[in-house]
Order: sequence, then C-alpha cells, then structure tokens
Amino acid sequence: MPGFEFFGDLERKEVNDVLDSGVLMRYGFDKARNHWKALELEQQVAERMEVKHAHVVSSGTAALTVALMATHINSGDEVILPTFTFVASFEAILSVGAVPILVDVDDTLGLNAEAVEKAITKKTKAVMAVHMCGSMADLTSLRKVCKKHKLILIEDACQAIGGTFNNKPLGSIGKIGCFSFDYVKTITCGEGGAIITNSKDLFTKAQAYTDHGHDHLGTDRGADKHPILGYNFRISELNAAVGVAQVKRLDDFIAIQKKHYRIIEEVLKNIPEVTFRRIPKGGVQNYSFFNFFLPTKAATKRVHEAFGKQGVDATFYWFDNNWHYHKKWDHLKHLKGLNYFSNAQYDGLPNYYKSDFSASDAIISKTISCLIKLSWTEEEVRERAQKMAKIIKELG
Repeated sequence: MPGFEFFGDLERKEVNDVLDSGVLMRYGFDKARNHWKALELEQQVAERMEVKHAHVVSSGTAALTVALMATHINSGDEVILPTFTFVASFEAILSVGAVPILVDVDDTLGLNAEAVEKAITKKTKAVMAVHMCGSMADLTSLRKVCKKHKLILIEDACQAIGGTFNNKPLGSIGKIGCFSFDYVKTITCGEGGAIITNSKDLFTKAQAYTDHGHDHLGTDRGADKHPILGYNFRISELNAAVGVAQVKRLDDFIAIQKKHYRIIEEVLKNIPEVTFRRIPKGGVQNYSFFNFFLPTKAATKRVHEAFGKQGVDATFYWFDNNWHYHKKWDHLKHLKGLNYFSNAQYDGLPNYYKSDFSASDAIISKTISCLIKLSWTEEEVRERAQKMAKIIKELG
C-alpha cells in the first residue's frame, strides 16, 4: 500500500486508450469511443468481490453517501459508527440528513458490538462497520446485533480492500459495501470509489443517484428518463482506466504486503511489551498496516516520537490525529458547516463533549499503526523491523 508505488505500463496503456479516443466521460459519446473503462472496472470489482453488482463513483466519500441514500437513510435517522474512522464516514451521514452516533471500538480497532447495542434507539436505522487499517470489525457479533434489531449493516471497507471474513471479501458481508480508490489506498484510481451489493434494487438506485437520476436504460443519453432526483458522483474514464489496471494487481499487492508484514511481525512478536490487534475468528486482513499495542499511553507516545526521529517513517499515532479519531472532531461536535443542518440533526446529535469514550481512548492511546509499503526491498523491511524493535525495547 499504496498502489501508486507501482504505476507502470499497465496503467499507462489503459489511460492512453482513453486519451487516444478523447472521450473522458463514462456516459454517452458512444460513436466516438472504443472503451468503457468505468463499466469494465465495475465488472472487475464485482467479480473480485464475489457480488452481483458494483458501481464505481468519484470517491470513497461518494460511495458512502450513495450507499446511505440507496438504503433510504433519511432525515433524523441515526447511524452508528466508530470513534475511530476517517471523517468521511460521519460527513456522509450528515450529508443525507442523518445523525452520526459515535460508539466505542474494541481491540479489533473496529466497532464494539456491545457498545453498538447499548446505543440503539427507536431512531437507529443502520450500523456502519468501518474496517480500519487493513482489518475488520467483529462482523459475527455486529451481524447478530443488526439482525436482532432489524438494522442495515453498511460496510466501510475503504481501508481494507482484499481482506476476507469467513472466506467472503470484505464489503460483501453487509447489505451494501463501500471502497475508496483514492491516491493512498491499496489500489488507486487517483480519485474514485465503489459500491458493491447483491441487491438489484440498491444497485439501480445507486447508479441513478450518482448521475442526476438517469435510468440508463436506453442508448440515447438525452432520452433517458429520470425516476429520481440525483446528483453528480460520476467517475471519469481516465480515473477508471487507472483502476482497471490496478484491480488486476490487487492480489499481487496483498502478497507483497503480507510478506513485509510477516517479517516485521516475526521480529516484534517476541517483545513482551508488544501485543497485536485482534483479528476476528474467520478474518484475514489485507496486511496494509502493521498495528500493535504498547502497555501505556506514555510509552506509546515515546516510541512513536522516536520512530519519527530515527527514520522509521509512515507510522501513525491515531490518538492525536485530526482526521481519524474523535478527540479533534470539533467540526462534527459543533456541526460547523457551510450549510444549514436540519432541526432533526441539531436535536439528535449527542453532546459529544460529555460522552464517555474512555474505552476507545484506552485502546487507541496505546496503538501504533505502520503503513506497509510495496516498494520496500526485503532488506529494507528487515532493517526497519530491527530498528523498530530496538526503539521499543529501549522506550516501551
């Protein structure tokens, strides 16, 4: 991770196909084009993720937004999500008029199913399971909670493409799943995302909503009917072309990540101070991040700071991160935006300054995540692992 480390002839060939025709838009201009890159990417994603339908969009944020709309998350509906995620998760929820309800994570770094169940009210409509840093939340427990309370399970698998749960690809477990293909994801389109589902109804709604409500039933775009209102979340053919090449390389990328991950794991696993995130039974991560815990918050901060000073790059201490952890989300807590939020959102949003997220804090404050790069040589990975071990033994 990320896929941009390995841009090459495959990506150039697919992009040049588009440039040679001059048709950059995914819809229309049929006589001028000799390519359908977005459609090809959708077919590849659906096949790789073992689902009936895939629809590609302009970003992972767009994918989440469209997934919420397609599943009829409406004004004032509550959507439960974790305290550890990317800001796009709650942005998407707010954008459709719904209310983001944050709950604690557990040692999977994903939603704690018991915390989810305690947060359910008569307004709860969906649970957004966010698979952070290459691995999944406890989907067995979350599915039980959703089934018991008749809630929609939405998978935000933007950081975990290629991982599996009970031999099924992540993103295909819930009612609808979402991926990001932005610049720093395991596979990239530069900008892009995808929605996957086995529901024909959700797919039909999603592809209409992302293109101003077009039904896409005919061959004359100007004659399309518009059964619903929609917006523009289309991906371009140029972006999709990059994705067409990258999806073909996904399994190779994961194999490289796994190899590098195992080298680091082998060195660090014998250090008493180091423990690892829990991978739920039946789960296989995509190895894009190496995630570990240290005994105390103070030790974790010392080690992370030393990593940076001593050249162990691409490591993250999420507890102090602006984009990924609840502590610095003042814009959410105050609903700071350019638009007017509904009374249902103002009234429904909890006072997060009074919320007790000590269970999440206890976990995330002791977590370090290390990006696994594709471009490292084996020698570089081994040197990195030894340097990490030395720092942890001295400061952990």
